[in-house]
Amino acid sequence: MEMQKDKKNNSGRGRIGSVKIADDVVAMIAALAALEVDGVSAMAGGIGSEAVGRVSRSRLSRCVRVAVSQSHARVDMSVMLEYGVNIPATCGKVQKRVKTAIENMTGLRVPTVNVRIAQITMPGEQESGQ
Repeated sequence: MEMQKDKKNNSGRGRIGSVKIADDVVAMIAALAALEVDGVSAMAGGIGSEAVGRVSRSRLSRCVRVAVSQSHARVDMSVMLEYGVNIPATCGKVQKRVKTAIENMTGLRVPTVNVRIAQITMPGEQESGQ
């Protein structure tokens, strides 16, 4: 699904075209934002920040699902957290970071960011794919 947003030219006189943002783009923004939060070791499936840009759509869609409708986006994501972090506080930071990143970069409103903890990683543990 794609979001379509009409833009006005700088003089405000009329429409000059449309902007379409694919769900995959919004999902990529969400994944990168989540990985910026301390305590998040990877997205579910072992996708770290260095791999997000080259991960396949099907693999990313297992970690982040986005539903875009008109001017809103709903995000469902699965993350891996480091052992010892405060889970509610870390997930709250993920929700806020994801919401802010998507809203600032796309202009979409994000009323819902659901976070699922798929795994806890131990210090020095290799992240196993899910």
